[in-house]
Amino acid sequence: MSGSTEARRAAARYHGDQALTPGVLDFAVNVRAAAPPQWLRDRLVSRVDELGSYPTRTDEERAVAAIAERHGRAPDEVLLLAGAAEGFAMLPRLSPRRAAVFAPGFTEPEAVLAEAGIPIDHVVLPPPFTLDGGTVHDDADLVVIGNPTNPTSVLHTREDLLALRRPGRTLLVDEAFMDAVPGESQSLASQRLSGLVVLRSLTKTWALAGLRAGYAVGDPEILARLARGRAHWPLGTLQLEALAVCNTPEAVAYAAEDTRRLVDTRRRQADALRGLGLTVTEGAAPFLLVAVPDADLMRKHLEAKNITVRRCDTFVGLEGDHLRVAVRSEWPELVQAMKEILQ
Repeated sequence: MSGSTEARRAAARYHGDQALTPGVLDFAVNVRAAAPPQWLRDRLVSRVDELGSYPTRTDEERAVAAIAERHGRAPDEVLLLAGAAEGFAMLPRLSPRRAAVFAPGFTEPEAVLAEAGIPIDHVVLPPPFTLDGGTVHDDADLVVIGNPTNPTSVLHTREDLLALRRPGRTLLVDEAFMDAVPGESQSLASQRLSGLVVLRSLTKTWALAGLRAGYAVGDPEILARLARGRAHWPLGTLQLEALAVCNTPEAVAYAAEDTRRLVDTRRRQADALRGLGLTVTEGAAPFLLVAVPDADLMRKHLEAKNITVRRCDTFVGLEGDHLRVAVRSEWPELVQAMKEILQ
């Protein structure tokens, strides 16, 4: 294996949590809170005494039913996942001949497909990172794209995404951050179309990164192929409980209210960063992509201030001139620290 290939594979496996050390002010990771809300914690704690038994079929059915009702799906159009990233790990089971992965984008699908020996075309979108900047090869029978996209925060339209469909092609849309969009305006999770699969995550909005809970909805034939050969009890009792309760109408309404607060914080944080003369990509996710003159120098300066941000040179299509910063109420501390080096 060449050195450049090894370096690219290492970059594809890099995640923002690797930048964390105890006590830092975290703008590197996209989990929106430090812990789940109290009502969700109470629901999970209420199930702890049951961990001596295997998860039940009833628990699984409750989770599937809640998700199916939320998105107007039949039960066979729902696949429960131990985190949305598990959906990417399953992709080689589709045996694609050629995959197209949009970039800049979440690197996990690239890492999984490369390790499986599946040829990958990176469809690199130049700024402002909209879909009119890239073309998918007709031979690609698997297309992977995020919406909103990590790390650009760009929200693509339903129409632009559905234009990527072709007979015999699987279109996988990663909607891990869609519940950060008011009304989930461009979601495809309720679209019942052949070849379409949508991934969703509970990790970010509900602060459940340590639990790993997500799901896929879409073409039931493709979901069945993804799940083939799976171990017994692929999700635990607490994961199933989280999936059931976080997809109820009450929980969806709770998340929508939190999203309204997020939108206001993101606007103020973006305006403050632009006030420093920086270019901020217009986004719809709980993070911002910021162009800076020397990202590595800025990142090291922030580390000296006990502030972490997400490096972006590990994303295809971004070099050493961008940083990704989570949207946080503590943003004035980030802006002040950045101002010191920009003056």
